[in-house]
Amino acid sequence: MNNQYGIIMAGGIGSRFWPESTAERPKQFLDLLGNGKSFIRQTFERLNKLIPTNQIYLLTNERYRQLIKEQLPEISDNQIIAEPVMRNTAPAVLYAAKKIYKRNPKANLLIAPSDHYIADEDKFIANVQTAFDATVHRDILMTLGVVPHSPNTGYGYIQYDNTTNSPIKKVLKFTEKPELQTALKFLKEGNYLWNAGIFIWRASVILDAFKKYLPDMYAKMSSGDTIYNTNEEARFIAEVFPKLENISIDYGILEKANNVYVLPAEFVWNDLGAWNAIYEQLKQPEKDNVVINSHLLADNSQGNLVKTNGKNVVLKDLRDYIVVDSKDTLLIIPRKDDQKVKEYAQEVSNK
Repeated sequence: MNNQYGIIMAGGIGSRFWPESTAERPKQFLDLLGNGKSFIRQTFERLNKLIPTNQIYLLTNERYRQLIKEQLPEISDNQIIAEPVMRNTAPAVLYAAKKIYKRNPKANLLIAPSDHYIADEDKFIANVQTAFDATVHRDILMTLGVVPHSPNTGYGYIQYDNTTNSPIKKVLKFTEKPELQTALKFLKEGNYLWNAGIFIWRASVILDAFKKYLPDMYAKMSSGDTIYNTNEEARFIAEVFPKLENISIDYGILEKANNVYVLPAEFVWNDLGAWNAIYEQLKQPEKDNVVINSHLLADNSQGNLVKTNGKNVVLKDLRDYIVVDSKDTLLIIPRKDDQKVKEYAQEVSNK
């Protein structure tokens, strides 16, 4: 029996990609790169190269169940793990681990975000398999880290022990989004990686970690051990899940545990957290602008990201802007201000 399982985290709203991404149809269900496939479709196909279709689970909010069924018709209803309310990643991971452990106590889990860009997919598969092989034989919690190529202050960092020749490194410390000077120091020291939010561990090992570090959450979810994968599960989750602490898996488990290891990844990765990240990912040296689903006439206009639903766009004397035309909203802002999109979305919704 294949003990390798995939869990795709697909519950976020992606508000920094407003006006394209909305609460009704968020980022992971959109084709923001203009390649004909949504992020969640690309993530599923990537994992499916290594993990059987019927062993890939979608961890999401109940409101997105139908969207998942539309975009991933090969997934059965029992592979959709739907939270009744939005919580953080720790409750979601515990719920998935409980369900899959009951199905297969030897299950080895890969947990991956649904909305990240990964190139060199063969290298990704090879790295994941290396982690799977390590966690089969050792009671460890593993993550994949990305070798930083810039002092990015939008990512978390992982410091690892570089005194061993083993490709799998012991994690010394996690650091959330540092200041620029701190990030520069991390790059100079050389034993820091970006935290990609991709985790590998046996279901039994992560359940033991919950029991140790988040005992109240573990106890609440364990009261339904006989109910998981039965017709009573939805009722139990609707009652218990809203009572769970809102806490991330990083803060609740990984920053406390002493058996956390990291594999420096060999693939190209980008978490595509906001519009400017899309620009940076798609820009080409020989072209001045990034154009998605649009026909652009640019007159003395460079460094812009233009995305519409097939419209003609004329730009004159415009530099380094984001231009996004969605169904009912037109967004035009400097690329450097892309982190303010979430605020603008909130202001518009309040009117």
